Amino acid sequence: MAEGWARFLHPGLIQAFSAGTTPKPLDPLAIQVMREAGVDISGQVSKHLNLLMNERFDAVITVCDGAQEACPVFPGETKRLHFDFDDPPALADPGAYRRVRDEIRAMVMKLPSLLAMATA
Repeated sequence: MAEGWARFLHPGLIQAFSAGTTPKPLDPLAIQVMREAGVDISGQVSKHLNLLMNERFDAVITVCDGAQEACPVFPGETKRLHFDFDDPPALADPGAYRRVRDEIRAMVMKLPSLLAMATA
């Protein structure tokens, strides 16, 4: 959802990549609730972190505590930001998906200013 919001809210400003240590197919409920908000994430693909290890990133943003703990160090001057959102599949409730979707949207709206203040 964060990648989708970043691409939707900040096109041309933020180039977002979603990755994880155990990537899974996109969750149909996540696709549905994002579509309800006018954002189509159905074409996104979850990638394994290993595929991005040689890439240079200005910032790495983790969106759950597990991701923060497992996130490797990327080369270069990489800013790191962390947010701990609930994991909607663990809650198994469409209302939880919508709540987390809206929480992530609010964070992504502020992302340019948060990144400007962050240090590597």
